[in-house]
Amino acid sequence: MPIFSAPDGTRLACHVRGAGEPLVVLPGGPMRASAYLGNLGGLDAHRQLVFLDLRGTGHSAAPEDPATYRCDRLVDDVEALRRHLGLERMDVLAHSAGGSLAVLYAARYPERLGRLALITATPWALGLPATAEDRLAAARLRASEPWFADAFPAFEAWLSGTGGFDPTFIPFFYGRWDDAARAHADREEDETDDEAADRYGADGAYDPDATRTALARVTAPVLVLAGEVDGGPRPGLARRAAEVFPAAEFAVQPGAGHYPWLDDPEWFVRRVARFLRTPD
Repeated sequence: MPIFSAPDGTRLACHVRGAGEPLVVLPGGPMRASAYLGNLGGLDAHRQLVFLDLRGTGHSAAPEDPATYRCDRLVDDVEALRRHLGLERMDVLAHSAGGSLAVLYAARYPERLGRLALITATPWALGLPATAEDRLAAARLRASEPWFADAFPAFEAWLSGTGGFDPTFIPFFYGRWDDAARAHADREEDETDDEAADRYGADGAYDPDATRTALARVTAPVLVLAGEVDGGPRPGLARRAAEVFPAAEFAVQPGAGHYPWLDDPEWFVRRVARFLRTPD
């Protein structure tokens, strides 16, 4: 397990799986240890996956200054990883909340980016948050599921602020609510640093107008992949995020929720690998 130092001295860890050209992977959560990503459905058969444990998560140390959990300040950690790997340019895959970190990295270091894959990425950094109605509209697509009748009222109450978080609605985040999804969901609490997550999007983390302006300089190819039944973001919102980039392609994985490599690993790996190996 490689260990390296962030600019402020915080010791950071990354995990390497597979062989070949490195692909740096940024986890979501926010601030969930990278272990939840597994091998991304078998993507490690195509590329060497380098999973970064963000500071305070997984095997990375907690910083002395908790304010450095803020998303824009984590950009320095991503750049430190590139330097550690000795890469002139690096390909990056980011999931969920990690998408905003990847977008901020692309805006600050466009010349260091080879390819960027944004997987069900939350586009907070672009000023495009998923709304409660987005999530409810996606949830209604699951009305035929046996668990829907119990889960939807609790989900609606949580999103309206009239109810607390209820595990009964976790299936809405997965395209298939099976044993693999249950096991994956059961690990979330242990793998997430809640204090760090609260600080990830703190005031000052995002400047959407400045980020959009900076992204106009990004010539790297970008893939924005959405899940058909994901509510955060829904495909329409993900498409709007793709339109910000000069050279982006957009794809929707059929039947997928927020963790598409679990819902249909073969489809996910085939689509992402094709993007990653397309010549510039």
